[in-house]
Amino acid sequence: MATSKQPVTVPTDARVDDFLAAVPDERRRADAERLCAILREVTGESAVMWGPSIVGFGSYRYTYGSGRTGDWPLAGFSPRKQQLVVYLVGGFEERHASVLARLGPHKTGKGCLYLKRLDDVDESALRELIDRTVRVHKGVDRASRSRR
Repeated sequence: MATSKQPVTVPTDARVDDFLAAVPDERRRADAERLCAILREVTGESAVMWGPSIVGFGSYRYTYGSGRTGDWPLAGFSPRKQQLVVYLVGGFEERHASVLARLGPHKTGKGCLYLKRLDDVDESALRELIDRTVRVHKGVDRASRSRR
């Protein structure tokens, strides 16, 4: 009998402040707290733990071509050991290349922005990327919606 796989990354009741306080590296913890404040301000949403390690803000429903649906934060981040991972709209690298050029040192992956230190990036460019992501996920941007 086939069973439906339940998503692991869903909102939890865990406290964001406790999660951030437990980040072992002092600099990474400070960056995470600052990034949390930036995301809260730009999105206008409260911080919520999604699964054990993602701090998300708001949510949107996505649908894959197969018809499978799910929920994901409008924007979010995770303070990993080596870098901060910021979760943005898929394809942002192509959509917002001019903003990324202003950002400073970073790496990108499928819907992910990797930052070593928050002080090394242009905060206005980061805020713009977050705002554009939220607008796409809310359907108020002309760019097409993306799957995470």
